[in-house]
Amino acid sequence: MPFKSRRSPRTAPLLLKNHEALIGESGFDGASFSGAVFNLSTTIVGAGIMALPATLKQLGMIPGLLVIVLAGMLTHSSIDILLRFTRASKAGSYSGLVGDAFGGAGRTLLQVCIVINNVGMLVVYMIIIGDVLSGARTDGLLHSGVMQEWFGQQWWTTRSFLMFLTTLLVIAPLISFKRVDSLRYTSALSVGLAVVFVVITAGIVAIKLINGSIGMPRLLPELVDQASFWKLFTSVPILVTAYICHHNIHPIENELKDPSQMKSIVRTSITLCTSVYIATSFFGFLLFGDQTLDDVLANFDGDLGIPYSSLLNDAVRVSYGIHLMLVFPIVFFSLRLNLDGLLFPYAIPIAFDNQRFFSITAALMGFIFLGANFVPSIWDAFQFTGATATVSVGFIFPAAIALRDTHGAGKKKDRLVAWVMILLAVSSSTVAISSDIYSFFHAEKGDES
Repeated sequence: MPFKSRRSPRTAPLLLKNHEALIGESGFDGASFSGAVFNLSTTIVGAGIMALPATLKQLGMIPGLLVIVLAGMLTHSSIDILLRFTRASKAGSYSGLVGDAFGGAGRTLLQVCIVINNVGMLVVYMIIIGDVLSGARTDGLLHSGVMQEWFGQQWWTTRSFLMFLTTLLVIAPLISFKRVDSLRYTSALSVGLAVVFVVITAGIVAIKLINGSIGMPRLLPELVDQASFWKLFTSVPILVTAYICHHNIHPIENELKDPSQMKSIVRTSITLCTSVYIATSFFGFLLFGDQTLDDVLANFDGDLGIPYSSLLNDAVRVSYGIHLMLVFPIVFFSLRLNLDGLLFPYAIPIAFDNQRFFSITAALMGFIFLGANFVPSIWDAFQFTGATATVSVGFIFPAAIALRDTHGAGKKKDRLVAWVMILLAVSSSTVAISSDIYSFFHAEKGDES
C-alpha cells in the first residue's frame, strides 16, 4: 500500500507529486493546456472584478489602468518564484514548499491563511449570489433581485430558499469532483460570462457615444485636499489582491499532461485576465463616470438611458450570478485540500478516501451556507481576516520563500521583487484594515446620532 507510509511533517504534500498515480486510479490522461488556462483564469476572476471600475474613479483612467497592468506583472513574478522554488525543493504543493523552507509551523500557517481566505471569499460569493437572485437591503433601500422582479414575492423567491436551491442543484454537484481538471468546461463558461459583461457594457457605451450622452472621463485623480489624497490608497488592496490564484497553482500543475507548460499557462491566464480587467474597468468607468459605485453591479439597477435598459440590467446581473456559481467550485477545491492538510497531515491523499472527502466537503459547504444566510456580520469579520490572509497567500509567503532561498534557486532580482511584494502587501493590509475600522466606528457614530 504505497500511500500509507508516514510523510515528513516538513514536506507533507496535499497532492501527489504528479498525475501518474491518478492515471492508475481512474484512467485520467492528464489535463490540457486550455483546460488549465480556464481553471486558473476562473480562480483569478472572481467577485473583485466588479470593484475595478471604482478604482478608476479614485485613481483616474490613466493611473488606474496602469496600476492594473503592474499588479498583473507583480503577481506573475510571485507565481514564477513559486514555480522555480517548487522545482528546486521537489515539493508537490504550496504548503510542501513553505514547509521545506520554514518547517511545520510555516506550512500550518500557510494552510490557515488559505482556509481563511477561501472561506471568506466563498461566503461573500454566496451572499452576492443571494443578492442577485433575491435582492438586498443597503442603506435602508431595498434592491430587488431578478427572481422577485420576474415572479414577485413568493415563498420560493425568498433568499434562503433560492440559495439552498442553488447549492443543491449547481454548487453541490460541481464541488463533488475529485480533480480540478473536471471543472475545465464550467471554468470556460465562467470566463465567457465575464467577457459577456464586457461586451454588454461596451455595447451600451457605443450606443451612448453615438447619441452623445457620455462625457469625457476623468484621466487623472482629483486631489482637492489631504483627505482626497489618502483616499487614493483605498484602491490599493483591491488591485493588489485582484490576481490572487496562488492556492490553485499546484493543484492545476500536478494534473497537467505536461507540467513544463505551467509557466506558459500562468502567462496566458494573467494576460487574459488583465485584458478582461482593463476592458471591464475602462467601459464601466466610461459608462457611469463619477456615478460609478464601489460595486459596479449596483449601477445596473436603474435606467441606463437606452432602449431595453431593463433587459440589459437583468442580463448583466444574471450572467454575473452564474459566473460566481461557476467560480465557487474552483476556489472550494483548494479550500478542501488545505483544510484536509491541516486536519490529516499524514493521511493518504483525500481523493483516495471517499469518507474523508465527502465529510469535509459537507462540513465546509454547511458552514459556508449557514454563514452566508444567518450571520449577517460575518462579512465584516472576513473583511479584517481577508485583508491579512489574502496578501499573505499571494505575496508575503512567496517573498519569504525567495528571501530564504534554501536551495540556492534564486535570481539576482528575486530579493528586490520580494521586498516590493512585502511592502505592497503590508501597506495594502494596513490601508484595508484602517479603512474598515474607520467605516465601522463612523457607522456606529451615525447610528448614535
